[in-house]
Amino acid sequence: MFRLLSMALVLGLSMPVAAVAQSLQNILQTHQEEVLKPGRRTVGVVVDDLVASGLPQALPFLEAWRDREIVQRDTDGLFFRVIEDGDILILNDLDTGEARGAADKVSLTASRPNGGVRRAIGDALVQFQLSDPDITKRQAAVEAIERSMDATQLGPLAASVEGEPDPALKEIKTRLAGMLGALFADKQEARLAAIAALSGDLSVDVRAVLNTILASAPAVAPTVPDDVNIAQLLIVGTDISATEAYARLVSADLAPALITKPEIREALVANIVDGTVGEVALATLNTDATRALAYDMLSANGLVPPRVDATAQAEAIAAHSFLLQYAEPDTAITDAARSALTEIETSVAFNQSIDLGLDALSLASIYFLAAIGLAITFGVMGVINMAHGEFIMMGAYTGFVVQQFVPDYTLSIIIALPLAFAVTFGAGVLMERTVIRHLYHRPLETLLATFGISIALQQLAKNIFGTQARPLTSPDWLGGALVFNDVVAISYIRVAIFVLALMFLGLILFVLKRTRLGLEVRAVTQNPGMAASMGINPDRINMLTFGLGSGIAGIAGVAIGLYAKVTSEMGADYIVQSFMTVVVGGVGNVWGTLAGASLIGFLQKGIEWLNPSNTLAAQTYMILFIILFIQFRPKGIVALKGRAAAD
Repeated sequence: MFRLLSMALVLGLSMPVAAVAQSLQNILQTHQEEVLKPGRRTVGVVVDDLVASGLPQALPFLEAWRDREIVQRDTDGLFFRVIEDGDILILNDLDTGEARGAADKVSLTASRPNGGVRRAIGDALVQFQLSDPDITKRQAAVEAIERSMDATQLGPLAASVEGEPDPALKEIKTRLAGMLGALFADKQEARLAAIAALSGDLSVDVRAVLNTILASAPAVAPTVPDDVNIAQLLIVGTDISATEAYARLVSADLAPALITKPEIREALVANIVDGTVGEVALATLNTDATRALAYDMLSANGLVPPRVDATAQAEAIAAHSFLLQYAEPDTAITDAARSALTEIETSVAFNQSIDLGLDALSLASIYFLAAIGLAITFGVMGVINMAHGEFIMMGAYTGFVVQQFVPDYTLSIIIALPLAFAVTFGAGVLMERTVIRHLYHRPLETLLATFGISIALQQLAKNIFGTQARPLTSPDWLGGALVFNDVVAISYIRVAIFVLALMFLGLILFVLKRTRLGLEVRAVTQNPGMAASMGINPDRINMLTFGLGSGIAGIAGVAIGLYAKVTSEMGADYIVQSFMTVVVGGVGNVWGTLAGASLIGFLQKGIEWLNPSNTLAAQTYMILFIILFIQFRPKGIVALKGRAAAD
């Protein structure tokens, strides 16, 4: 009945207000007892009269009634909405909303609806608020319906869809009405149409609705029933164990319960007579077999219930059918729901693959940015630079420092990118001129020296910036995510890093292929001796190349800092992946670095998807795979050409 009343409330209160002499106070006076002491059966009477009145003040009254703010003044029996002002109670007129003086608690009788009545009033309010002029109230009403998913809300929600002025909220209402229709529509055709409309929706709540329709419970019967909607016939030994099957028979009172060993022991103790139990001497009751024999003798004499042996259990199981029975009796509904859910799950699996691919592509972009500078220095100079990660760290801290002086985050990033390149380019040139140039062709000493520089730079960063992580804040337009559907989404930060990686790929290819510096770098890479004989200064090229690689690492640090926290150890998180990227892709080759970053990014994400609970294991498996890969292709995916390839 309350469903009809609540629907009437939606229709009645949404009509234009007629000029009526009746007031809200007059209506309440005719229902004094129901208002003061409301019950689940009587609240509908009050709501019915309020709907019939068409009074706009009925809605505020219902809200106050639900919130226990309605009182009756004892002197004249009038109802008011009470507002507490310290120790003073202010009485507000229910028709005009104006204050009508103050009163003390002694002279007032409060209406105290219980939880059930308040929920009933709240349901009516939610349904009415679906058409409220205030969009925030309409949104709150929709959220309340999403939480409760009650059958009584289908009609009012569907009625409010057509007149909804906000397109986004209208779409939400339509979708929610579809879910409620799939669950509660009166006609089979309406439910089937609602289920079919949900088949393209990948959201979790739609899958929850379909799973609710497909909810099943175990059942057992002597024969397969014809009048129930069977989800699955269970095969004993395959779908269900014999022990569980017999337990279900016992629970359904279709078979006697098994006699347990403790029960046998208790029965034997209770039937000891002159040192024997069932004509079996106590001294011989030291094995399960003799205790079972004694119990069977007691059972033959009618003293205890008989035991159920294995043969009897097997016969009882064979004589019955075990099944899963849908709670939904209509087979057409469950068939449609199962078909829709299968379609959704297939689409979800496909979209999860796309989402995993986007994550892998994003990770590959990060690894490419981190490794491209190392690929240039390592490929041209053969220097194992263990401090490459610290150049990434220096670039990130450069971005952080810029943001302390330039509060506009967009402008600060624009300034930070070239500044980070300049800072790390200078640091790279300084490092090459003071340390690296003296260690050419001495890889072990170079590794140890750059490792020591790495530690020194980390400590220097700790001394300057402290050990606490520093935020490199991205602009507002990089906040949020690019959402394709409920499964596929990627943050704008990752999109920006991917775009930056593409820009650097194009820029580096242009420098190497279209500029004199690139020509000289390629010449030194392919054949240093011949390049020197042609007038190219390998020492100068080495310096500029090391500086270029370091500068690119600085720009990568700004990009990575937007994605991760800036700390003194952040470079160490990328140095191993950077070396793996360079080695797997092919030393000194831009396309090889891109291929290596893609392989490692996709491989890592794939392993994490297979073993999401253990990221350390994912790293281990990835390294093992790369070791095996290098055994079969030691020069990488894209090997160098020329004499340098043979060095």
